[in-house]
Amino acid sequence: MALLTSPFFGIFLSLAVYLCGQWLFKKSHGLFLFQPLFVAMVLGILILVLLANLLHQDVAKFYTQAYKPGGDLIFWFLNPATIAFAIPLYKRNDVIKKYWKEIMAGLLVGTTLSLFAIVFISKLMGLNQSGIASMLPQAATTAIALPISNAIGGNSAITAMACILNAVIIYALGDWLVRFFHLNSDPIGTGLGLGTSGHTIGSAYALKLGSVQGSMAAIAVVVIGVVVDIVVPVVSKFLF
Repeated sequence: MALLTSPFFGIFLSLAVYLCGQWLFKKSHGLFLFQPLFVAMVLGILILVLLANLLHQDVAKFYTQAYKPGGDLIFWFLNPATIAFAIPLYKRNDVIKKYWKEIMAGLLVGTTLSLFAIVFISKLMGLNQSGIASMLPQAATTAIALPISNAIGGNSAITAMACILNAVIIYALGDWLVRFFHLNSDPIGTGLGLGTSGHTIGSAYALKLGSVQGSMAAIAVVVIGVVVDIVVPVVSKFLF
């Protein structure tokens, strides 16, 4: 029990399930269902629920006492990892300087419209105030979305799941979406689309396509994070 109450348990569990996801992803030759982040989320939840039941403890209490101390240490690294997106931005700043008006306008309009769409669909599905607050920040990457979710009365666990599912879906459908919208000849549009919808995983995929796509995806993650950080709290005050 001493191990379960130390930060080492949360750190070890996080690393173990992620490495398991990487192994499955490699063995399945890149099957999207075995995307490491998605596998780590699902497998981690299952292990925590199983351990809590075996020890006859409440799952939420077990998560807080056993996993959260180490999990918070892992989460801390999300912030510098997000800041690292400045590297591809710097490498292709020539493209950003040339098209900065189009890029900023597209991201601002797209993000604002997506927030209204999230609210509309959430209400259509009958979500309560906490549910809507949990879904609103999902337009941003996880490191930015979780603190916003907590600040406006949402459930950060639901927000994290929404962000990860978005990324996994975009990873799975990335090639098809690029072909469907005829973005093969438009690296700027491809990068912005992948970064906007797929966050960090979408940006990693964009980097595989090229340096321009990667830099555009990076700026999408950064700009949308700033927009969501400013707009979502304001929108939530009018909604709730």
